[in-house]
Amino acid sequence: MQKLNFPKFSFRFKNSENKISIFDDIRKKFVILQPEEWVRQHCVQYLMIEKKYPKSLINVEKELSINNLKKRYDIVVFNPNGSIHLIVECKAPNITINQDTFDQIARYNLSLQATFLMVTNGINHYYCQMDFENERYSFLKDIPNYN
Repeated sequence: MQKLNFPKFSFRFKNSENKISIFDDIRKKFVILQPEEWVRQHCVQYLMIEKKYPKSLINVEKELSINNLKKRYDIVVFNPNGSIHLIVECKAPNITINQDTFDQIARYNLSLQATFLMVTNGINHYYCQMDFENERYSFLKDIPNYN
């Protein structure tokens, strides 16, 4: 797999039926290693190890309903009170992050109401903080550490 713009993390791999799987600490199971999954797993490790978010507050690949359409988010980090702190949209490294990507995460956030948004393809990372009162977001250099 391609080297990503994240610190070096250690992962568990498994090979079965000529398919390589990576262990997902959040879902507690091996998942097929696709380029987007490689980015997702790096991002989860980044949130837990670098940003100190507790594993218990992180959720991966869950379905949500937006305007009666079924969608799946990549990563959500909850606040201890159950509200959503952060949504992360992961793309494969060969996918360019553009306005469509931000529109996608913004649509998800209409129902999720997260304070922070992160979009990454593993190479480029973008971070935003929501301003719900003025219906806009501002870009940040990074997301805050867990406190």
